[in-house]
Amino acid sequence: MTKDQKVVAIQEIKDLLEGAKVVYVADLEGLNAGKSSDFRRQAFKQNIKVKVVKNTLLQKAMEQIEGVDYSEMFSTFKGNSAVMISETANAPAKLIKDFRKKEEKPALKSAFVQETFYVGDNNLETLANIKSREEMIGEIIGLLQSPIRNVLSALQNKPETVEAKAEEAAPAVEEAKEETPAAEEAPEASAESTEETPSAE
Repeated sequence: MTKDQKVVAIQEIKDLLEGAKVVYVADLEGLNAGKSSDFRRQAFKQNIKVKVVKNTLLQKAMEQIEGVDYSEMFSTFKGNSAVMISETANAPAKLIKDFRKKEEKPALKSAFVQETFYVGDNNLETLANIKSREEMIGEIIGLLQSPIRNVLSALQNKPETVEAKAEEAAPAVEEAKEETPAAEEAPEASAESTEETPSAE
């Protein structure tokens, strides 16, 4: 590869990485042409970009990206490397896991997800279980809606109970009104007993 070709290759990787929030580096070595094509096909269906790159060029491209220090991943750039770019945090990890049900590869080398670095294939399960932005938003909406649903269902399922309580409360109010005059008579009775006191003398 000439110097000019390297410059072009580095720029292509930079364009791929620019603004990416989810970056995986995987080892595809050992997959034959057919299996490699199948992996790429499945990645394409899930909007995951896959590009096999030279380790030195990948490192140089990452070193030129502003705002992110990818140096934690550099130690994993050995052998065959493929960059996987996705908008969904756990999509590449799930794809690798599903493909590994039948094959030994791909293996995860490292990943940059949600501003956190993951180094080593042992992080694959953790990455696969990360909730995507859409899943988190869905859960938040569900939590916000659940109290409203509870109130609505309570109102829809128990209208009779509400009316019954209102009817029970009404007689109690009427009884209270009827008892009020009796309470007013008490001062008159005490007044009469006061007037009768002098005659006793």
